Amino acid sequence: MIGLIGKKVGMTQIFDEDGTLTPVTVIEIEPNVVIDQRDEKKHGYNAVILGALDKKESRVNKPVAGQFKDGVSPKKHIVEFRNFSKECVVGDSLGLEIFDDFRFVDVIGTSKGKGYQGVMKRHNFGGGRSTHGSKFHRAGGSTGMAAWPSKVIKGTKMPGRMGGERSTVQNLRIVRIDQEKNVLLVKGAIPGSRDSIVIVRQAKKRK
Repeated sequence: MIGLIGKKVGMTQIFDEDGTLTPVTVIEIEPNVVIDQRDEKKHGYNAVILGALDKKESRVNKPVAGQFKDGVSPKKHIVEFRNFSKECVVGDSLGLEIFDDFRFVDVIGTSKGKGYQGVMKRHNFGGGRSTHGSKFHRAGGSTGMAAWPSKVIKGTKMPGRMGGERSTVQNLRIVRIDQEKNVLLVKGAIPGSRDSIVIVRQAKKRK
């Protein structure tokens, strides 16, 4: 598994040579630095820990700074990638070139938080009739049972907090890789707001 830490810049559109318009999401991926590694003998699994975006050393306390080896500056965002298929050592810098052999990627991010919402927005309920005299419009209706056991079944769709959750979009096609600007363009939308941190990894279901 290969992946990098990036930042969502926003969405735009590009035209192919034949004039086809393609909506794309712009992901800025600065070089990720290998902070540490995990091996089967010592830790029980294989993994690579990557860091992105430099952090001021004055804002890093000693316990946090201890995980950064000599020559590696503190990073704001740290992610562990298990079974990393690319050979690397601590201190190596990984960029967009690792995606040259792939056509599709999966993007992991945190969806936009929408606060406390009702069942129509949260679960796409149809609601009641809008005609005159109806007193049932945007309510969720009954949630429990009239007979024994008189309780609400776990998992019933009800109003509640919406968004702000870890979300993955799979099989996004790579449209363009601009290594000079450290930008990756993928077709379609990805979770999160602008300037949010995302994880871009090789697609599990497509190559």
